[in-house]
Amino acid sequence: MRCFSCSKLNFNIICKTCVEQLFVPAISTRKVGTLDVISFFKYSSLETLLHSKHKPEGYRIYKALAKMTLKPFIEEFVESDDRDVYIVGIDEYVKSGYAHVALLTRAMKTKYSIPQHSSLMAQNRVNYSGKTLQFRLDHPREFIYNGRSNIDVILVDDIITTGITLQEAQKVLMSHGVNVLFALTLADVEE
Repeated sequence: MRCFSCSKLNFNIICKTCVEQLFVPAISTRKVGTLDVISFFKYSSLETLLHSKHKPEGYRIYKALAKMTLKPFIEEFVESDDRDVYIVGIDEYVKSGYAHVALLTRAMKTKYSIPQHSSLMAQNRVNYSGKTLQFRLDHPREFIYNGRSNIDVILVDDIITTGITLQEAQKVLMSHGVNVLFALTLADVEE
């Protein structure tokens, strides 16, 4: 197999050299309404990898990205706080044989962080890619939550653009008695 980034022969989808030199997280935080959204990369630095999400190689790429970013983050987060925190992915919808957001949330499982797979699902499957803010406002996701109440949650998604989806998810969770601590995304489109 070859590294998806540099094309050198390698056993992993992204070689160790690329991970160490090209994919060094540049963590940033953006406030979206009342929600803090922590992102690991700028969108432009991961664009090619993120576009693989509905292709066969996307499965391995998203697993590798989660292992590099979300896993170490949650391990450090729960180490400092021994209470249970639940991980809720934004619309873990299966497409092309897997749910890319579910790969991210699954990598975050520890003794004190518990993924709640497919607990927050969108009724509206409209594609937001390349759409305006007004389009996004006019076509909400219409989330349904079927998870536990009275818990602390970290929201997870792959990309943040306008933040509308994360705000809508937060609102639905709060209406079910869920305390949303913050959100994590792989990449932030805002430069």
